[in-house]
Amino acid sequence: MKRTFSIDIPLGDEPYPPAKIKKSKREKHLLLLGYHWISLIYLEILFRIFTQQTFWGIGLLYIVLFSLPPAVLFYFFSSLFSPKGNRVMGCVLLSLAALFYQSQLIYQRIFHTYYTAFSVGNGGQVLEFWEQVLAVIGKNLFFLLLFLLPLFLLILCRKRVFSFRKLNWKISLLTLTAVFLIHYLTLPVLTLTGKEELSPYDLYYQTQSMDYSVENLGLYTAMRLDVKRLLFGFSPKLDEPDLSAEIPLPSVNPSPASAVYASPQPVETLSPNSVFEKHTNTMEIDFDSLIANETDPELLAMHQYFRAQVPSNTNEKTGAAKGANLILITAEGFSPYAIDKELTPTLYKMATKGYQFTNFYTPSWGVSTSDGEYVACQGLIPKAGVWSFKASSDNYLPFVMGRQFEKLGYQTFAYHNHTYTYYGRDQSHPNMGYTYKAKGNGLDIRDTWPESDVEMIEKTTADYLNGKPFHAYYMTVSGHMEYNFSDNYIAYQNKDLTAHLNLSEECRAYLACNIELDRAMELLLQRLEDAGVAENTLIAISPDHYPYGLTNEQISELAGHKIEENFELYRGAFILYQKGMTPEVIDKPASSLDILPTISNLLGLEYDSRLLMGRDIFSDSDPLVIFENRSFITDKVMYNAKTKEVIKLTEEELPEDYLSKMKKIVSDKFLYSAKILEKDYYRKIFNP
Repeated sequence: MKRTFSIDIPLGDEPYPPAKIKKSKREKHLLLLGYHWISLIYLEILFRIFTQQTFWGIGLLYIVLFSLPPAVLFYFFSSLFSPKGNRVMGCVLLSLAALFYQSQLIYQRIFHTYYTAFSVGNGGQVLEFWEQVLAVIGKNLFFLLLFLLPLFLLILCRKRVFSFRKLNWKISLLTLTAVFLIHYLTLPVLTLTGKEELSPYDLYYQTQSMDYSVENLGLYTAMRLDVKRLLFGFSPKLDEPDLSAEIPLPSVNPSPASAVYASPQPVETLSPNSVFEKHTNTMEIDFDSLIANETDPELLAMHQYFRAQVPSNTNEKTGAAKGANLILITAEGFSPYAIDKELTPTLYKMATKGYQFTNFYTPSWGVSTSDGEYVACQGLIPKAGVWSFKASSDNYLPFVMGRQFEKLGYQTFAYHNHTYTYYGRDQSHPNMGYTYKAKGNGLDIRDTWPESDVEMIEKTTADYLNGKPFHAYYMTVSGHMEYNFSDNYIAYQNKDLTAHLNLSEECRAYLACNIELDRAMELLLQRLEDAGVAENTLIAISPDHYPYGLTNEQISELAGHKIEENFELYRGAFILYQKGMTPEVIDKPASSLDILPTISNLLGLEYDSRLLMGRDIFSDSDPLVIFENRSFITDKVMYNAKTKEVIKLTEEELPEDYLSKMKKIVSDKFLYSAKILEKDYYRKIFNP
């Protein structure tokens, strides 16, 4: 009798099956892998639809490619157990994936940006806004449920997909190897669109920007890079310094259209329109010596960069408020739409009887209010991926107002009418030279949401209105979203004052919140008047960000026309007021980056304009407004970095290389501003 033998190679721990069964197992393994890949692509595309203004683009290609490695990992982890265990693991993985995209969508709906790994580590503070989170979930419940579709389908088909046993160790090892091979074989595709700034290649290797990374690489890849950079450190590379290069000597304040950088030269000439002596706003810093003795290549590049910056010059406003007290206010969600002759008469008086900045912008940055404070207080661009203000808590900060006035012997206080530890202000604000008081730390204030700005002013002015020179800094909260009359205490108590307006509830609630700020300013001015220091106190008010608690349609409703969303959306209000001053209109483009040098110049304080990213608005330096997405405004153009559109503001022809040089200036300001924070650079050059 003839005997026959059949040997089949098993897949996993299965006994030797027939060839047909083996093929069926392979198909099911491929089915599981394909299902995870399609599920992750679906989640990415769904998120893109809900958050991106432009759906089509190169980002779609990278979403498909970069979703494969995590899909292989999902397949690996859901193939390690028994069929039942694999079913459970597959559902857990897709649940976590859906939760990740859902949480980012909720965060984006609230803050109009994406949370980072650093924010997750400090995420407990977000729970203070649980009511707002619930409100956003309610409004977007249908969209959020769509992210669960892959999970629901998997549950329905679980037995058909997960009918095989676990992989053996050899197949498991090959699967993990495939993850890395697929990942590294995909990376060369990044060069398809070149290596210029903000290209997918640049975002992957050099520039940290969550918004651009999500758009060009997908949310998963953007977050993976952010986690990697947080865990292992990330610092954009500086160009190698060229010590042999000669830096040309410039004329006074050359235009960036004619020279990107030039070595500053002191100027002592009389302005034809005034009697002041013009000179540069610089300090005695021996950059040549620093360069000669520096061994750190990054610090060397920084010394060269800052030595080559063109400083601003003094002007007819230099020292105009010398000797005055200063009250500096960052107002939550403040905007030009909150200034109204009838509704907010005190703010209206301060805005129209002081310096009137008609072309002022408050760009939004990655960390909402904290980054807005950082820009206004430090004159620097925040570093992406971290809380820059908190990260600066151990740095030497010689130019912030608290330290400047502390050096002059003034009393220096900082106040906030919400939780004192929020955004790490209990660390950052004392480091700016302030005695810091907030809710839970010396400021006894009623437990409402939001808290009252009027109550904060009422309970703090006695600290410094005692006959001695002072500087006080306030971060307000009454203007905080949500803008409605049911969950917002401040809006509710001022509801009747906006009832006559033909506006949506959200817009009326927003204005009601700012009525509280107006009343706080009315009380502040009265207290200054009673103390006899009103005419000797300079008051500066600027927003932390535009009121993103309103939709763009609602902001358009307040504006009376459809808002342009790349520039006009960020149009801000900067109030600079001193009783008895002569009102003046300033129409130069300016932004919150310019607040610190402008106030320093008005008060006649010593600072080095080369070491700040903004400029004194009153100086003859060329204006430059920089936005987070690298768009910018000068006196010649408005450049939209997302669309590459150039809007000319002058009839004269632009120099051939004007745009490329301006892009370089903007790029370097981002880069070197981050390096100041990373390197504690002011400590290095001043050696306090």
